[in-house]
Amino acid sequence: MSSAPSIVPIILSGGSGTRLWPVSRSSYPKQLLPLLGDRTMLQETALRVHGPGFAAPILVCNEEHRFLIAQQLAEAGVRPRQIVLEPVARNTAPAVTAAALLVAAEDPEAILLVLPSDHAIRDTEGFRRAVATAVAAARQGALATFGIAPEHPATGYGYIRAGEPSVAPGCSKVARFVEKPARETAETYLAEGGYYWNSGMFVFTARAWLEELGRLDPDMLATCRDSVGLARGDLDFLRLDSDSFARARGQSVDYAVMEHTDRAVVVPADIGWSDVGSWSALWGVADKDQAGNVLEGDVLIDDVRNCYIRSTRPLVAAIGVEDLVVVVTDDAVLVSTADRVEDVKNIVGRLARDGRSEGNSHRRVYRPWGSYETLEIGERFQVKQIIVNPGAKLSLQYHYHRAEHWVVVEGTARIVRGDEDLLLHENQSTFIPLGVQHRLENPGRVPLRLIEVQSGSYLGEDDIVRLDDQYGRQGR
Repeated sequence: MSSAPSIVPIILSGGSGTRLWPVSRSSYPKQLLPLLGDRTMLQETALRVHGPGFAAPILVCNEEHRFLIAQQLAEAGVRPRQIVLEPVARNTAPAVTAAALLVAAEDPEAILLVLPSDHAIRDTEGFRRAVATAVAAARQGALATFGIAPEHPATGYGYIRAGEPSVAPGCSKVARFVEKPARETAETYLAEGGYYWNSGMFVFTARAWLEELGRLDPDMLATCRDSVGLARGDLDFLRLDSDSFARARGQSVDYAVMEHTDRAVVVPADIGWSDVGSWSALWGVADKDQAGNVLEGDVLIDDVRNCYIRSTRPLVAAIGVEDLVVVVTDDAVLVSTADRVEDVKNIVGRLARDGRSEGNSHRRVYRPWGSYETLEIGERFQVKQIIVNPGAKLSLQYHYHRAEHWVVVEGTARIVRGDEDLLLHENQSTFIPLGVQHRLENPGRVPLRLIEVQSGSYLGEDDIVRLDDQYGRQGR
């Protein structure tokens, strides 16, 4: 692919990944997690399309994850062309359209490679060969998608029925898209042949996508055009206009265009693909021991078969079980038979209805400056561990309802407290009275770690009045 013109990857990172609860949650979803190695799913996706033949990627994400995404790309050595912030979730079609408009402003004939940020692909070279085939079709005006050779009669994927051969070599016209089938129907598809799993990955020129969307849904195109035209820069990000983008219909790429266009082609791809959409899917693509087990973290087993057992903190011991999924985090434990893991969505829904935080956020909460983790909560007090990245600093702020005690346990802290400027080292502490302006900064080269003890009548995170913030956050 090194001799081909550059392809612009459009990486979509708007999903919440709740089917991998309790590890993946909306505040820190699966694409930001290292589920299959040392790198996160987002980093693996970006590196898969990094290098000769590929232009710098455009990332489309929500505001909450923007700093995490920028940090993870920097750690992977990938410099994005743009990180575009969606003001509201509107599914994949508006997100792709916004990116296509940005690219088309410079080159309408540019090739777009649309990729979810949370898919696993084991055969990178096979993937690149499939991309080259799709690019050749796109240069002839086609809108290409990748059909994954089915390995079993899956009911969790949509299917694509391949039709007659396309004029582009290695492709077929799409006869039809099929919704997620019942098992008996899926078995029929495999027996007949010519059916593929719908991967949700696409290749087309910016012009072709915008032309077809304009024909099929001109209102969506118009609202997306407005949102891009009124977009504004914010630090290293581009914020789409909220009012106009919110008017766009929430539609997937498939529903908005691919199922209705006569320009759709499918590229068969046997590339070791998985959308990692459940714990059983993750078990399917992970390395296993001789008994078929996938073990992550501090896990001990005795006579265990075909299990996925993962612990992010405490020791987990399992004896004499098989076909189970056991996932343990700091604040939640999931135990399920392997064939029922899809029902985790029911648990997440119940948590939301009950107003419980475990469905959305972890004990460790990430911020652009680092993270904090709640260690203990009591009546009128709360204890947190705060980690500030080297060179980072929190906003200048004060609180109406709480005072804070800070104890440095690692690193060096520069602290503004009212009119004072303090420099604290390991085992030193200070007190921030209620209502006093303060700021915490890490001037060192190693992470700053401290223990914060809050006391007061109200300890919610919304009791923060920001006076100055280098990350552009305003007010509370």
